[in-house]
Amino acid sequence: MLEKTTRINYLFDFYHDLLTPKQKNYMDLYYLEDYSLGEISETYDVSRQAVYDNIRRTEAMLEEYEEKLGLYRRFEKRNHIIKDMKQALERGQLDEMNSLIDQLENLD
Repeated sequence: MLEKTTRINYLFDFYHDLLTPKQKNYMDLYYLEDYSLGEISETYDVSRQAVYDNIRRTEAMLEEYEEKLGLYRRFEKRNHIIKDMKQALERGQLDEMNSLIDQLENLD
């Protein structure tokens, strides 16, 4: 569950500008402010089921955006390469550093 929450939070960070204000509000309250579905439904005077459906549809949309645009995937790759670069630097492996720099420059 924590992995899913972390992933959705990252996707929300990358793609929130593509969402409607209502979708942004529900996702912000649910994932960032840790509101329950009931608390959100009371805040917006809608049913708990309506909030649940909206959040699930928005999650699916975020996953679709990621599938098409790949911002989170590239972010993860970049972070992995940077971590490897730091390790190579500590070990004094300049050839590996050059290879990692090439990978970083050629991220799709």
